[in-house]
Amino acid sequence: MKPNKVVLAYSGGLDTSVCLRWVKETYDCEVIAYCADVGQEEDLEEVRRKALATGASKVVVDDLREVFVRDYVFPMLRGNAVYEGSYLLGTSIARPLIARRQLEVALAEDAEAVSHGATGKGNDQVRFELTYYALKPDIQVIAPWRVWDLNSRTALIDYARRFDIPVPVTKDKPYSMDRNLFHISYEGGVLEDPWQEPPADMFLWTVPPEEAPDEPQYVELEFTAGDPVALDGRRLEPAEMLVALNALGARHGIGRVDMVENRYAGMKSRGIYETPGGTILHAARRAVEHLTLDREVMQLRDSLIPRYAQMIYNGYWFAPEREILQQALDATQARVTGTVRLKLYKGSASVAGRRSPVSLYDPVTATFERDDGYNQADAEGFIKLNALRLKMAGRVAGA
Repeated sequence: MKPNKVVLAYSGGLDTSVCLRWVKETYDCEVIAYCADVGQEEDLEEVRRKALATGASKVVVDDLREVFVRDYVFPMLRGNAVYEGSYLLGTSIARPLIARRQLEVALAEDAEAVSHGATGKGNDQVRFELTYYALKPDIQVIAPWRVWDLNSRTALIDYARRFDIPVPVTKDKPYSMDRNLFHISYEGGVLEDPWQEPPADMFLWTVPPEEAPDEPQYVELEFTAGDPVALDGRRLEPAEMLVALNALGARHGIGRVDMVENRYAGMKSRGIYETPGGTILHAARRAVEHLTLDREVMQLRDSLIPRYAQMIYNGYWFAPEREILQQALDATQARVTGTVRLKLYKGSASVAGRRSPVSLYDPVTATFERDDGYNQADAEGFIKLNALRLKMAGRVAGA
């Protein structure tokens, strides 16, 4: 069906700038550019002007920074989500929020279709579209990368130049970048050779760890029910907290990741990430959990982390399984209350101290000195009972 009006998720970068012009020309329709402010630190008025100059009939700019951190980043952090052991899911967690708000704008504007600039090889197409279909099953989706003949970013650059569309990417520096309050990601272009070290001038946020201050910095983070609420005694709102931790982490070179990950579509892809504040929060929360979580609860929760992280990475934020699992993960965080002292130094955030009013750690029981609360002779029966099956298996093996 040929739409009369399309709402495009628009960032002002190479892909979405070309998409805007291409959709307008191909479908001869009105295109509304939707731009979500999730902390990318861009001149959004310039983005607005660029969208109008490129052909948008209207531009909607949303400030989603607080809701992004409070309702998406913090719940994800409560689940300790890490994809394939390294990726803290900064791009993944922003997509369902952007897609939801984009869809709401489309409904308010009576648009028949929504569009995005994600490629047909990547994960973002899935994240956007699973959100669209979960929230409005009959929405029409236009995905230019899957239908046009512009089959490379080089071709996009040539198209943009033909229509005088300014883009922040060149043929000499063709990697793409995604930024929000939680992270910056880099991929493509010169980064596609996994043997090559990333260009030193590519990183926009964190200083190289070797150039970080020679003196460590100590900070204290206070948690209540799994969420950070105060930094060095100062209570902060979610977005304020993340901004402050990002500044600290960036100054000390914390949060750089270089990995080859498995995309949902099946191929491997190299991604470079900067997540300074998120890296600090992961280290700090773990320290409080070690004091406050029951052993079996922690081990059960940890067994769920890979599946939970995969749901977010693959775009299933609004799927029933993610929502049910979120409730279980949030329940584990009810006791995660306490304060952590961290040492920030040359790329690392190490725990220097932790305390909690609901700590399960009992120094009287744990001590190696004399105590009256634990009878060491009890351990003999405990060991024998747990060794029973091993003894039986050993007898059979030796028969």
